Amino acid sequence: MVETIEWTTRGVVMIDQTRLPRVTEFVTCQTYLEVADAIKTMVIRGAPAIGVAAAMGVALGVNHAAEATLDSEFETICATLAATRPTAVNLFWAIDRMKRLYASLQGQPIAAIRAALVEEAQLVYRDDIAINRAIGANGEPLVPDGKTVLTHCNAGALATAGYGTALGVIRAAVEAGKRIDVFADETRPFLQGARLTVWELQQDNIPVKLITDNMAGHFLKSGRIGCVVVGADRIASNGDVANKIGTYSVAVLAKENGVPFYVAAPISTLDLTLASGDQIPIEQRPASEVTEVFGTPVAPENTQVENPAFDVTPSKYVTAIITERGVARAPYGESLRALAAAEGDLK
Repeated sequence: MVETIEWTTRGVVMIDQTRLPRVTEFVTCQTYLEVADAIKTMVIRGAPAIGVAAAMGVALGVNHAAEATLDSEFETICATLAATRPTAVNLFWAIDRMKRLYASLQGQPIAAIRAALVEEAQLVYRDDIAINRAIGANGEPLVPDGKTVLTHCNAGALATAGYGTALGVIRAAVEAGKRIDVFADETRPFLQGARLTVWELQQDNIPVKLITDNMAGHFLKSGRIGCVVVGADRIASNGDVANKIGTYSVAVLAKENGVPFYVAAPISTLDLTLASGDQIPIEQRPASEVTEVFGTPVAPENTQVENPAFDVTPSKYVTAIITERGVARAPYGESLRALAAAEGDLK
């Protein structure tokens, strides 16, 4: 399985997801500013992976901060990383986790503070892999044997510290001996499905076929697809789900055709401070992602563009939300809060 991100003595090493699948190249971030840029430019992407990168970015920044100005530099480090991408709540969850630890270390020698933050960042990484495997185990029973699974965007090892959320469910189903194959939406405009999901599943020898986004309805109507499994970047308290643009369309088509629509995400993706998905901030990406493909123009010059990176799927289209602590079903206002409160993560 691909190594998405790693803490090393040289810095934070991550696979450059903007180069895949044509080139497998790793980037070494030696400063927190380089980590922030990697998140912003989508060298690393996927909500859980962004959270891990942010935690490592905080630790990296403190490692280079001056003792005399540590408190002010710490605030700047956290603010800079928090400003990279607005939708994925895991980013803010990880930074808040590092902030809480830092506050508990006041008065300690700077060497001890640095060591503790590095250890915490590595713990975030290890926790994420364990969480993803638990999500896979909880979701596997929902995947029907002998059918096709449809997924949108990339919610696999590349989007996490390892194993994946939506693809973790698929991996667990394969490991359980189920005879399944996968349809991956291409996921315009950044093509995470075409470039990343197909590549990742090929590495694991899991049968996968690429379809364009506008083919999803055709196949959902065909009876071939047993379920849809996607990831999430933020989930409101009522079960509304923000995920990669195009997810909402797939969810509506799935419900229309009686196909279960599952969301796989860690508890850290829940934002119970939000009453509904209407309050989730939606990131706007550059126009060039739509007007160009790998630098080649595909639209007339001066074309006006709207490019939201995410959409919100209302909870009425979500069959279940698979977490590391169990599977939540409607009414989500009750089930999600119960899962979050189970170990003190209520927000």
